Amino acid sequence: MNLVKLENITEMLKKQVENGEVKGCSAYVLKGGRPIYRANVGMADEARGIKWENDTIVRLYSMTKPVTAAAVMLLIDRGVIDIHDKVSWYLPGFKNQQVLTENGLEPVKNEVSIKNLLDMTSGCCYPDAGFPAGDEMQKLYDRMAEDVAAGKPWDTVTLANEIGKQPLAFQPGERWMYGTSADILGAVIEVVTGMKFGEFLKRELLEPLGMNDTDFYCPEEKLNRFAENYEPKDGKLVPCNWQHLGLTYLCRRKPEFESGGAGLCSTMDDYAAFAEMLLNGGVYNGRRILSQNAVDYMTTPQLTAEQRPSFDWDQHVGFSYGNLMHICTEPSLAGPSTQYGEYGWDGWLGCYFANDPEGEYTFLYFIQRCGGLGVRPIRIIKQIVYGAED
Repeated sequence: MNLVKLENITEMLKKQVENGEVKGCSAYVLKGGRPIYRANVGMADEARGIKWENDTIVRLYSMTKPVTAAAVMLLIDRGVIDIHDKVSWYLPGFKNQQVLTENGLEPVKNEVSIKNLLDMTSGCCYPDAGFPAGDEMQKLYDRMAEDVAAGKPWDTVTLANEIGKQPLAFQPGERWMYGTSADILGAVIEVVTGMKFGEFLKRELLEPLGMNDTDFYCPEEKLNRFAENYEPKDGKLVPCNWQHLGLTYLCRRKPEFESGGAGLCSTMDDYAAFAEMLLNGGVYNGRRILSQNAVDYMTTPQLTAEQRPSFDWDQHVGFSYGNLMHICTEPSLAGPSTQYGEYGWDGWLGCYFANDPEGEYTFLYFIQRCGGLGVRPIRIIKQIVYGAED
């Protein structure tokens, strides 16, 4: 590996800060679990004078989703749930569901299953006033926000049951649509284990992986490492003081709703441990966390030929989807920075992780900016690494 060439990553990070695209950022690359590149640039919180460091804590947003999928796989490994179980067996709000079509409400043909949730083919959408089912979901989240403001917060199971009562955007299994599926899985885990979702994660996944800075909020004693979230406004970046997707307290207090789709805060070292466990086929530091079979399934594309066309985001050209991650199936379409079988996911604030099983690489890129900077930075990081190989 030509280490001099890897410094091109540092130059990219510096330019992002100098150009005012972000206040701070970091990149971390491991090969076979061993670090080969790491850099932190800029500020984690400019107003408080906190530099971006290795142990900076960030909001993961949707990078929470792969962790939730792994938690589900733990329970599948133990025979507690099955991939084809109906969600209504655990959450009564999912009984007698209906689909909102152009002709009005229609009953579901097949009930939403655990597999539908893992593959985002459930029809359970995110709040979005742009289409009828999304508009109904927006009304639900508005009602939840009103209750939180009135001191009557909803917990994880309550929200999931209410989501189940909303009309679906399409028949379960018909196509792919990004939505609330991972949040529902967190509630299923609570019901079958009798534990809070965060408690189950901590005991069964986070502590075994040494992910001691990962939680659904940043506790007060760690706020001196907590990165501010910024948004562009009037040509400059300013602190962002609003949240969406049902998150509360700006991640500075323990929430009642522990979002399996967007709620975790973490550090690069913590997430690198999670990624290494997957890359090692479920083993971390000699301890088996997930079965090889579970990891193989988790990192295998799941969309059918009929579902695949709806996974049509520009940044996922050449990828399929399954188990709350994208998986590369056509690297010739994805481009030279992407290898066959690469899997991973990103978050709304611009954090990104990718594992390349063939090359044994883990790539991590963290920022805290509303809407992120797209996939270009992580693509450049990967291409520089591949270009530096001897």
